[in-house]
Amino acid sequence: MDLKINKYRDFLADIKQRIKDAQYSAMKAVNKEQIQLYWNIGKSIVEKQNELGWGKSVVEKVSEDLQNEFVGQAGWSTRNLWLMKQFYENYYKNEIMQPLVAEIAWTDNRENENLKLLDINL
Repeated sequence: MDLKINKYRDFLADIKQRIKDAQYSAMKAVNKEQIQLYWNIGKSIVEKQNELGWGKSVVEKVSEDLQNEFVGQAGWSTRNLWLMKQFYENYYKNEIMQPLVAEIAWTDNRENENLKLLDINL
């Protein structure tokens, strides 16, 4: 009887580990997509400001429109959009870092104290 109980415990432990491994893999994939999104939004802001001379008011308007479109989703404040811009500016010139940025967990990708505030739940 003890053998059956031990086999069951091993079986259950294996299933639990598979679940945890899958959850971790999913979290990493979501994190990578979020970081890529932040990068692209920051890049778009920089490009439009340079190309069209857009200033602070456009970022404020984009924030307002995003908050109206994605009601109930945190992360689209003017401050967060500026932090996305800063995130892009911190890394875009560093060719070695660019491909690595998305591989680093967002919580580890906070070189600047202000970037700690940019935790977006999509």
